[in-house]
Amino acid sequence: MTTGVPIEVQGPYFDELAVGQRFDTAPEVTLTEGQAALHQAIVGDRLRLPLDAGLAHAVTGRAPLAHPALVWDLAIGQSTLATHHVRANLFYRGFVVRRLPRIGDTLSTVTEVVGLRQNRAREGRAPTGLAALRIETTDQDGRPVLDFWRCAMLPLRDPARDTGHHDDLDTIGTNPTVADYAAAVDGWQLAPFADRPRGPRFADLAVATTYRVVGADVVSSAPELARLTLNIARVHHDAVAAGGQRLVYGGHTIGLAMAQLTRALPNLVTVAGWDGCDHLGPVHEGDLLSSTVTVENLTPLPSGEGGLVHLRIDVEAHGDEPRPVLLWRCVAVLA
Repeated sequence: MTTGVPIEVQGPYFDELAVGQRFDTAPEVTLTEGQAALHQAIVGDRLRLPLDAGLAHAVTGRAPLAHPALVWDLAIGQSTLATHHVRANLFYRGFVVRRLPRIGDTLSTVTEVVGLRQNRAREGRAPTGLAALRIETTDQDGRPVLDFWRCAMLPLRDPARDTGHHDDLDTIGTNPTVADYAAAVDGWQLAPFADRPRGPRFADLAVATTYRVVGADVVSSAPELARLTLNIARVHHDAVAAGGQRLVYGGHTIGLAMAQLTRALPNLVTVAGWDGCDHLGPVHEGDLLSSTVTVENLTPLPSGEGGLVHLRIDVEAHGDEPRPVLLWRCVAVLA
């Protein structure tokens, strides 16, 4: 038995990362009905396929399906072994749902450092750097579920250190093609979904149409969602690390935006990926969030059934004055 100075258990700071470093020890997670129910209770989503096993089987041949937001929340949570000390996320790239898992599937995630750039020092601010991470999530059979890049801002342990990291992060990652997004629903039969009238179909939509979802949703159970999804970033749990008030995990804001999106477009089949995601301001527990949804582009699917809808979702937090907190561009499938 050893005595003396305790061993600190924590993730790396920016100056302790190296390109090629891999984080592959996050627990694998088997998707369960309990997880799905708790996730729904927190973000309140109304996406039909994860809620209706019969419809999911008719459309995809598999049931019950996991909600895509639960899947990406878990993948991001598993990746936070590398971002325990994260201050902010700068970008997501190449975000496509390669395969939508079913309840009972097991997800594992490997996170690799693919680029590092130390930020210029600013007076009055602790020094930071940007770490570009590639996140690959597979199921129990090794099939790809998600494969994307995100960029995290991390502090330095040694504030005086010049790491020499000056990678061009603009070259990191790839932009998904229409074919990549369409592959997410390859083989799906959308006719059973379209047979039930419940809002505009793909053919009814027009570019530049805007929907304002009336009413706001309260942000609640923020640390519970972080715990559910294995997210160990300190700022979501520790008010001191967050500068005095815990920050809500960005996926929580996205989840509430998606819940409001399904109210605007109840015929939405799934989300195939993201064209972009910018967190414009901090979100805290108790904030009230509302969304405006704009149709930016429409692309028919190769199957001739339904199509891809490129959407812009602007989310505001409401207080004395509304303030923007999220600009999320997602690619949805409509029948």
